[in-house]
Amino acid sequence: MAAPVNNFPPLPKFIPLKPCFYQNFEDEIPIEHRTLVKRIYQLWIFYCITLCVNLIACLAWWIGGGSGVNFGLAILWLLMFSPCSYICWFRPAYKAFRSDSSFNFMAFFFIFGAQFILAVLQAIGFSGWGACGWVASVAFFTSNVGAAVIMLFPAVMFTVSALAMALALIRVHRLYRGAGGSLQKAQDEWNSGSWKNPPSREAQYSNFTGNSLPEYPTVPNYPTSNQWP
Repeated sequence: MAAPVNNFPPLPKFIPLKPCFYQNFEDEIPIEHRTLVKRIYQLWIFYCITLCVNLIACLAWWIGGGSGVNFGLAILWLLMFSPCSYICWFRPAYKAFRSDSSFNFMAFFFIFGAQFILAVLQAIGFSGWGACGWVASVAFFTSNVGAAVIMLFPAVMFTVSALAMALALIRVHRLYRGAGGSLQKAQDEWNSGSWKNPPSREAQYSNFTGNSLPEYPTVPNYPTSNQWP
């Protein structure tokens, strides 16, 4: 079997850069957890869109008489958190369900938990943080109503992001703990180094002995999740 070719992010051909990751939900994620992983991916996309809307709102905030520091920080958050959130919490979730990796589950829990706290702070919206949350938006109504209305959009979107992150964190944690996962398993993977090189699909097929090959040779034994919470 040929090695998979990286396909994410999908860059135009005229850009002299190549995708950094291979992502294929149908081929790599067990069918009973595919919807959940796709939802987490869609949550990442929604959060990136929220950061873009926040950038526009911070510009309106600045034009309406606010501080330009918020606009500068909004640019920084967009450039930093868009790729970092994909690498630091979506990829661990993807790899955790792909190869039943306790280490990646733990990485997802810790990093995604920090992301959830950050989203809550962004939804609150303290002035000078580069986020148009509820506090900054409501307070700015006394200065510029038009800019304040625009600032309400990212406040709502940050709130939705935080709620969705909480639901995703709870669902994944329940699945992991329901299957007997623990911190000790993650430590064992770390000590053995198996988290670096999970079993390839070729190895899984070659090690399978039976009359027919299953669609997913190694499937995590997590409780079935048919619906997104």
